[in-house]
Amino acid sequence: MVRKYRSNKAGEKILRSYDQLLEIWGCDLSERDIETSYGTIHVIETGKKDGTPLVLFHGVGDDSALMWVYNAKRLGEKYKVYAIDTMGGPGKSMPNENYNKDFDDIRCIDEVMDGLGIDKAIIAGVSNGAYLVQAYTLHRPEKVIKGICIAGSVAVGGKKMAMLAILKIFMPEALFPTEKNMVKLVMKLCGSHYTEFSDNPVVMEHFRSVLKGFNNAAMGYHKVEGLSPEQVDKIRGKITYLVGEEDPFQKLGGKELLIENKMDAIFYEDAGHALNHELHDEINKKIIELADQAIAGGMNT
Repeated sequence: MVRKYRSNKAGEKILRSYDQLLEIWGCDLSERDIETSYGTIHVIETGKKDGTPLVLFHGVGDDSALMWVYNAKRLGEKYKVYAIDTMGGPGKSMPNENYNKDFDDIRCIDEVMDGLGIDKAIIAGVSNGAYLVQAYTLHRPEKVIKGICIAGSVAVGGKKMAMLAILKIFMPEALFPTEKNMVKLVMKLCGSHYTEFSDNPVVMEHFRSVLKGFNNAAMGYHKVEGLSPEQVDKIRGKITYLVGEEDPFQKLGGKELLIENKMDAIFYEDAGHALNHELHDEINKKIIELADQAIAGGMNT
């Protein structure tokens, strides 16, 4: 079975700061584990008990506690929020022996949705979470009220292109996560609002702990498949992309792909890959607006 952490001590440190992050979410929440074919998926729940389900997916090399620290409270005022820790990621989801080369994200999400009793939901994700939003919207359109992709582009390049972009942007700072390099990396990823990330000591300590102690190979079984033109046509209109103009992934061609494929995209000046941290109030407002429009539209059809 794949090892998530480089050592037991590193894992304990990551999970300790995970819990510290949850303490600053500023809202009532609960945690539960959903049994799947691949192990247990950890879910953080908050928000309105009878609200429309809003399912959230984080990116590679982070977790729900970090990703939604500035968003969960506000989004929970409108919806029933379910923040999912990705299988194999540094959060609290725990793989079993079936988490291997046959791993299927769609099947895993299906089992989580079933375990939570969700028939249909708004789904939103950041970075790799944005890919999951696109893939699930493509394969399970009947289960998606609205897809919202944050800091992601239309997935036409596949896993090789995604990995090359990650290596180009995160190196060399991620290899040597000193306090100085951590700030440099955050500045590379963000626009001028990077202090929303860097000035939060709990956020930075958790981010550093993950870079130092998480075994990145644990995410290796996730597949990123490039979408064909026909598949892009199927998700166009069901998904809105929220992206920062200063996002290095967008500068490497992501923005061009969104424009070329005529996707519904909103671009934010002077914001980067940590968009939902950098401009959290604005992004929370936009997620709510898009979700409400989709819910109202569904009621009128």
